[in-house]
Amino acid sequence: MKIRFAPCGIVLAAALAAALTRCGNSGTAGTSPSTGPAGNAGTTSATPSASAVAKAYTNDDLAAMLTKLKDPKGRAFTVIAAAQIDQGLQVARQLPKTAVITPKACGVLATNNSQVPEGSTYAAANSISAADKTSITVTAFAVKDASSMARQLSASQKAASQCSSVTIAVAGKKTTTKVMPVPVTTSGDTSPGSLTSETAPTGRKITALTVTAIKGNLAATVVKTGTAITPAAGGELVKLVNTILANK
Repeated sequence: MKIRFAPCGIVLAAALAAALTRCGNSGTAGTSPSTGPAGNAGTTSATPSASAVAKAYTNDDLAAMLTKLKDPKGRAFTVIAAAQIDQGLQVARQLPKTAVITPKACGVLATNNSQVPEGSTYAAANSISAADKTSITVTAFAVKDASSMARQLSASQKAASQCSSVTIAVAGKKTTTKVMPVPVTTSGDTSPGSLTSETAPTGRKITALTVTAIKGNLAATVVKTGTAITPAAGGELVKLVNTILANK
């Protein structure tokens, strides 16, 4: 059985969770791998500062941040192996080459979410609830140059205005994704949020709430996935994001 992490974000941190969506890991009952692009048409509170002095983070530093987190039920998150993350990113890079994305402009989101600047560091972890058939994925992402995040965010925001409804066809099978912006407030410089509803080729529907925040050269994304996720879960995701950014 494969865990399904939802499409999740227009910024670099979200690339990790988006990649894991396509890679697939053992886990949540009743979920399936996604073929959709990351499609977070979120809101922002400010533009990330491109001139901020970048703090250096190793993959181990970021993973250590995630091991300190607790999910809403007080359980620790399980860090995902770096090799598994890299495999997922590789799969994500192939999506724009093999899928037909409509509207065409939304392909920018799929392309952006698979691009990882040289020298970037990242980590991801997840928590699975078999009882309510949900999963929460957290990612931390750091770049050497904060301006690279600002540029990618700007490009994705321009495309996102046309991507409230996206269809992705792979090998003749279509997945439809609808994205609704969700206003969120975090301790970050900018905070995109979205609620995504995806209908798979089988007709199965999955919803996901995503909160992303950027602070300087550090970004954090939290995605809660299940069959009936609503914006009401935003508070618990914001708390997780803020905990990661507190390491800045």
